[in-house]
Amino acid sequence: MIKKIDGYVIKTFFGPFIFIFSVLFFIFVVNIIWIRLAQFTGKGLNYWEILRLLSYLSAIVVQLVLPLTILLSAIMTFGDFGERYELAAMKAAGISLTRIMLPLFSVTFIFSLFLFFFSNNVIPDFQRKAKNMLYNIAATKPALNFTPGQFIQQIPGYSVKFDKITGENQENLNGVFIHKMANAYENQQSIIAEKGKFVPADNRNYLKLVLFNGYIFEENIGNVEYNERLKQPDQAIKFDTLVSHFNISEIINKALESENITEDYSFQNFLQLNTTIEKAKVENNNVLTNINNELISQTNGYITFVDKSKTKLKPIPLPKIDTLQEKKRQQLFYSAFNKVESLKDQNKSKAGQIQDLHKYFSRVVIYQQRIFAYSVTCLIFFLIGASLGSIIRKGGLGLPVVIAIFVFIIFYVINLSVENLAWSGKMDPYLAAWLPNMVLFPFGVWLTYKALTDSQVFDIEKYRALVKPLIKRFTKNKEHARYQ
Repeated sequence: MIKKIDGYVIKTFFGPFIFIFSVLFFIFVVNIIWIRLAQFTGKGLNYWEILRLLSYLSAIVVQLVLPLTILLSAIMTFGDFGERYELAAMKAAGISLTRIMLPLFSVTFIFSLFLFFFSNNVIPDFQRKAKNMLYNIAATKPALNFTPGQFIQQIPGYSVKFDKITGENQENLNGVFIHKMANAYENQQSIIAEKGKFVPADNRNYLKLVLFNGYIFEENIGNVEYNERLKQPDQAIKFDTLVSHFNISEIINKALESENITEDYSFQNFLQLNTTIEKAKVENNNVLTNINNELISQTNGYITFVDKSKTKLKPIPLPKIDTLQEKKRQQLFYSAFNKVESLKDQNKSKAGQIQDLHKYFSRVVIYQQRIFAYSVTCLIFFLIGASLGSIIRKGGLGLPVVIAIFVFIIFYVINLSVENLAWSGKMDPYLAAWLPNMVLFPFGVWLTYKALTDSQVFDIEKYRALVKPLIKRFTKNKEHARYQ
């Protein structure tokens, strides 16, 4: 049964928790909108489709927002307790700081379990739905974004300008100008129309445009000499209705390639990722074995024998260079030099392939381990936040926010740094996934110890007293002005 003191502590914690989580979640979602803005605009998406896509894309934001919210809420809660002397009153009543932190630690543990199940089950499903939705958008609504009054060259081979674009799906056009881009030796064509309208085409690889009340200006100068061109009159064809089809298969294929649905590791849970990791290990070993055999087959058999490499080639004894003629010796050295240079170039060309293999493997491992690592981060951040709050004894959105952001920046910088090191092959990916927690956990334990012992960690006068003897040693006492 929860005691009144536990209920009060939990109630005080949830107030700032809900507010901070909402604000941080909104900030991170705005960042997603800013990054993905090009995929939303000009596609004719309604508000419901945009909200649904944002909900799928923003699910992964919870992994960072929840730990940061716990950190900031814990600092503010215990800072408020200290500022209002409630923490001192509880301790005077015989309640230890550990007992005060216990109910919130239990709540944080529940949040960490929630984050694990959310990251393991919900995020992969939402990632798959987001990828499917982006794929469908790329397939049905290609990336054509026309700006009124500006020349746009998104349609391959054409430069177009629309004075005004209206309609629910931006399908109605006014003041249409279309120019076929060609060099000086090809046929020239320009189309001017008063109005136009985009109409769905039977073949999705084509953009169908119906134009009304306009002219087609043509100059058939392809494969014609310069003097003959001067004799040709300009041609103008007036039309009431013109149906034009523009080939946009290049745009669609490029969009589908970038959003193509594959068996992405982000669609899998913790256990499924184990299978993917083992499969990646086997594939990497096969590729490395093939590269190794390819390099070995081009080296001298004697060198291979000395290196104790596994090969079926018979060792070839080295020729006695001293007994060779000067010309033969130079040819032998030149041949050996070319061989070494060829192997060096081939090794450089394979380095990129090996780097890509290791990078993919590291990505999968780090993604899997962070499903559990971020849950542990919640507990570590609570220890840091609760301890800092009880030490600084300041509530509100002032100093606690500054300290929380500073701690989170340290965590985030370590996170990105070790991730890049793992991708480049300079750090084990398992260590990279857990290193931020390994760095911050001792700091959290130390702060908790200082809070339990009522240590004045942030007492400026304490540190000034330590430095004061050193300052006196290197400074002279100023004499009073009357004795100078």
